[in-house]
Amino acid sequence: MTHRTLIVDGLPRPGGAYSHVTSIGGLVFTAGFGPHDPETAEVPDGIAAQTEATLLNVRRALAGAGLGLADVLKMTVHLAELQRDFAAFDTTYGQIVPQPYPVRTTVGSQLLGILVEIDVVAGSDGG
Repeated sequence: MTHRTLIVDGLPRPGGAYSHVTSIGGLVFTAGFGPHDPETAEVPDGIAAQTEATLLNVRRALAGAGLGLADVLKMTVHLAELQRDFAAFDTTYGQIVPQPYPVRTTVGSQLLGILVEIDVVAGSDGG
């Protein structure tokens, strides 16, 4: 099987030696995305706004591979302030991510100037 990698227009350029998306078979894997605005690189204030902006970037990445948030199988979430921000993050997440919710791991991490970073594994039966 061969895999395909993408740099998706309309997303911030990768900050290192990586691609936005890679796929193999019917699975799509994204890099970790933060809340940076794709046009201005600005980061909104607060966990709710950063969660929304981050999920919009994930949605853009998935769209580049022909998928959407409803196709997400597994989501990994990194929060800079896990104890402080989890409840507000989860509320915003629940308003944006469609049910049935994908499986999710949420961990506390050191993040560089942002409060949240998310990467996903998505898939479709269409291969």
